[in-house]
Amino acid sequence: MPGKKILMLTGDFTEEYEIFVFQQAMEAVGHTVHVICPDKKAGDILKTSLHDFEGHQTYTEKFGHDFVINKTFSEAENSLDRYDAVYCAGGRGPEYIRTDKRVQAIVRHFHETQKPIFTICHGVQILIAVDGVLKGKKVGALGACEPEVRLAGGEYIDLSPTEAYVDGTMVSGKGWTALAAFIRECLKVLGTEIVHH
Repeated sequence: MPGKKILMLTGDFTEEYEIFVFQQAMEAVGHTVHVICPDKKAGDILKTSLHDFEGHQTYTEKFGHDFVINKTFSEAENSLDRYDAVYCAGGRGPEYIRTDKRVQAIVRHFHETQKPIFTICHGVQILIAVDGVLKGKKVGALGACEPEVRLAGGEYIDLSPTEAYVDGTMVSGKGWTALAAFIRECLKVLGTEIVHH
């Protein structure tokens, strides 16, 4: 089976692990991941963040490693038929890129063509911004997103920090601590079989 092409939606201060770990895991098994950000082109720097829970009422945010964007946004948005799935990484990026009509159009394309949609942590905010994407869907995300999921017509699933949830071809997780389970389920949805000899 040939490798799949996955489009990752990001913005500055998207969660570091949810970019790097996902991309590297997918590429390790032969898939291609194009990481895009509105108004950035291939070679531009994306500033990332690292969220952690350190005993406060909410998470802390620190600077993550710089990521070099590997696909120009305008090129990707004009060739969506070439992609097999879309991935909405979490962190702070989704909070503001979800208001970008071009980002909404990308998500709408994958929803209407019934291609896989992957979302983790705050990534669900991007899906919430597009009418109908979450309607009737069960989805996991950071707990702070629960009211928005319900208002968008979805059912929030309170996953453990290391679980992933699959509803049809939509895969979701609570945050970066779930990346192992999340990636495993994304691979299954993509039809990727890993065999140990």
